[in-house]
Amino acid sequence: MRCAVIVGTGLIGTSVALALRERGVTTYLMDSDPTAARTAAALGAGLAQEPPEVADIAVLAVPPVRVAPVLADLQKRGTARFYTDVASVKGLPQREVEALGCELTAVVGGHPLAGGERSGPLAARGDLFTGRPWVLVPSEHTSAVALNTALELVALCGATPVLLDGESHDRAVALISHAPHLVASLTAGRLLEGGESALRLAGQGLRDVTRIAAGSPALWTDILSANPVPVAEVLEALAADALAAAGALRRIGRGDTDAAAAMDTLTELLQRGVDGRRAIPGKHGMPDGALTAVEVSVGDSPGELARLFAAAAAAGANVEDVGMEHSADQPTGRARLAVLESSASALAEALGADGWAVRLGDWPGGP
Repeated sequence: MRCAVIVGTGLIGTSVALALRERGVTTYLMDSDPTAARTAAALGAGLAQEPPEVADIAVLAVPPVRVAPVLADLQKRGTARFYTDVASVKGLPQREVEALGCELTAVVGGHPLAGGERSGPLAARGDLFTGRPWVLVPSEHTSAVALNTALELVALCGATPVLLDGESHDRAVALISHAPHLVASLTAGRLLEGGESALRLAGQGLRDVTRIAAGSPALWTDILSANPVPVAEVLEALAADALAAAGALRRIGRGDTDAAAAMDTLTELLQRGVDGRRAIPGKHGMPDGALTAVEVSVGDSPGELARLFAAAAAAGANVEDVGMEHSADQPTGRARLAVLESSASALAEALGADGWAVRLGDWPGGP
């Protein structure tokens, strides 16, 4: 691959351009907002102009509803040999592309599963996709050379390719991304009903649950409305669980004769959450439930975390993951080092002997 066109210079498009530039690919940046394209160019993502030659591939980093019309326009102008997109919904763009009579042999649907709550070119990173899954959705018309070019793009960005059909992709992202984002937003919205005294009690758990609610409402409205039925089905199932939990709590609160059965219902719902969380693959495919948290109190001063990690290394422990919880009122925090259960006690003992305040907890979750 020598030349690529990136259409849309937000977080994903600019990150693709940066990754390709690091691998020596010439990139051209196009955006309906010239300021965004110039900003991406200033970051070193490429040249803010149309390509002077036919590019090897054009990457459409535009909302799902814009994929088909943008693709049709680019193909009409002969912008590239092959085309892919990064939209988080595949069914809608695929149907619209076919309806517009686009040349389907040159098209491969795509979706890199990477990003964050920040948007725009200034949030972009060349390593955003490293080690992340990148779904490719070729149609029955996609040529082998088009798919191979898309696979090369994924490899240059450091991602792991996953081949799926459009329907399977959209149901998967409804479950693991779209519905969770909406639930996080609904949870965060309820916080507006709480006063300052209540919110000052918030801990890391609430921040974890609501972190992704900081995403762009306009962008997420486009995403959710492009995948409405699969997301609605997940939400309906969640609503049924929520109503079951609410009903159980009401019966417990009234002291009904079946209060014991209601508590069993709560326990079953909570256990399903534990089991579902453990089913998410962690490092090297290892479930997070196989890890133990060594929780350490740290001061809010330069060098404290470095000193802690040095102490962990001296104890011979391999830290698999790390989390931080900050105190709202004290110049201290709590670092949670995830280690294998077999090494947790030894690490806690070594850190305690070194003067750290330590206790063992669960990973993930914990008190």
